[in-house]
Amino acid sequence: MPELVTKSVAKERQKHKIETRTAVERRGGFIMAATAAAGLAVLVATAVYAQDKDKYSLKSPSGIAFSDFRGYEDWSVASSARTDEVLKVIVANPLMIKAYKAGIPGNGQPFPEGSMIVKLQWKPKKSTEAQFVVDVPDVFKQAFVMEKDSKRFPKTGGWGYAVFNYDADSDQFTADAKSLSDCGNACHTAVKSKDYIFHPYQKR
Repeated sequence: MPELVTKSVAKERQKHKIETRTAVERRGGFIMAATAAAGLAVLVATAVYAQDKDKYSLKSPSGIAFSDFRGYEDWSVASSARTDEVLKVIVANPLMIKAYKAGIPGNGQPFPEGSMIVKLQWKPKKSTEAQFVVDVPDVFKQAFVMEKDSKRFPKTGGWGYAVFNYDADSDQFTADAKSLSDCGNACHTAVKSKDYIFHPYQKR
């Protein structure tokens, strides 16, 4: 074989080796990046699961489990309220929202068994970004919960009450030790005729 042809073939083989090695390296890099991304996703999911697991393992002194309200983060807003110290958003489970839309408790009917409500409570602050004066949520403080179960709570109109406090520094919930003596049924007896529910459904 002529020397010129031999050198050309050798050069072409070397080029092919380099291109093959580069392709393998790129594919390896992609696999490593994809593996790292998947690992990160698993870590994040594990952290969220662990946090929810800790939260949903809590029980109030009255025996109400936070896990009864699992998924409340995605429930529909039923109403809102405001005091001088607390900004409140009230969410209800699908069963209770359906009852609200059917006219309960305004029609004199009680909420069905299994109805649940969560009052999410924030410390408010003045917005520094809005073009007008408005209070916005600042630090989350509490989840005040109610659930309808007449067999478990016959002495309080069928409703069970509990408070779960949140500490922003530790990012942890704890069951309020004063839930039994806190404003639960004692306060709600003022609206006994409305099945112990203060806040009317805010139609949109």
